[in-house]
Amino acid sequence: MGDPVEFLRGCALGTRVTVRRSIDGGWSDALGYLRELTDTACVIETRRRGLVTVPLDAVTNAIRVPEPPPRRR
Repeated sequence: MGDPVEFLRGCALGTRVTVRRSIDGGWSDALGYLRELTDTACVIETRRRGLVTVPLDAVTNAIRVPEPPPRRR
């Protein structure tokens, strides 16, 4: 598996991703669209939490994920 930060740097803004980061006592995931990427952090727009800023030095994994299925009526 490659470097997750390098993977994020290669993604276009708007790509749907899951980013896992280490936190005290475990991990936290952010699933959504990559909205911003700086030298120190990425911003993921999630459906439930809105914009989530993830420090790049805490990222342990990142993958591209497919678009969600259409919502049922």
